[in-house]
Amino acid sequence: MAASAADAPVVREGRFRGLLLRVLSAAVLGPLLLAAVWYGFPWIDFIAALAAPLIILEWIRLTRGRQVVRLLVCVYTLAALAALLWLRHQPALGRETVIWILVCIWATDIGAYFVGVSAGGAKLAPRISPGKTWSGLIGGMAWAAMASAMAGLAFGLGETFKLAMIGAGLAVVGQLGDLLESAIKRGAGAKDSGNLIPGHGGLLDRVDGLVAVLVAVALVRLTVGGTWPWT
Repeated sequence: MAASAADAPVVREGRFRGLLLRVLSAAVLGPLLLAAVWYGFPWIDFIAALAAPLIILEWIRLTRGRQVVRLLVCVYTLAALAALLWLRHQPALGRETVIWILVCIWATDIGAYFVGVSAGGAKLAPRISPGKTWSGLIGGMAWAAMASAMAGLAFGLGETFKLAMIGAGLAVVGQLGDLLESAIKRGAGAKDSGNLIPGHGGLLDRVDGLVAVLVAVALVRLTVGGTWPWT
């Protein structure tokens, strides 16, 4: 018991340092990505071209010796990057759609982290990602719902209730993308996909949920047509 009490400040300090690194990294990378999305070509295309080989190299590292899995996740990543560029370069509401996606994903991560840490409770998928809880998922869904509705209000587009429901759904998709990467990392015996971003690990660790949501939104938009989710 004494050892546990003595170790507690060290654990708290480690968590604080990790959170601080995450915040600082997000503070630098977030505005750069938003600026690229806002101004579009050629900046968003440059970001995609830069990210593609980095993410694929991280997937290759994680799938060494598993050729079928490797093939599927290369295809998966390229589909997400193609979805990003296709959505952003849409003549109607392309910029708004990608910003909305980013806001929903960031809100999911923030809500899941703080609600999960505060509330704790039952594990979501203990064999895949022991740190994730059902309370964190619910928190992420709630934050994403609010962020999605607020984005609609900010852009003056869409029905806030409908967007809130879609935002909650995207939070689930994002968490599934996160769990997919976690499962592959566990199979590879790796904690992170790399060490590119301080506090976040590899680039894939930061965009795993975004990759899943980009693919999902693009597929729904192709199926539904129009300017979904704004119509």
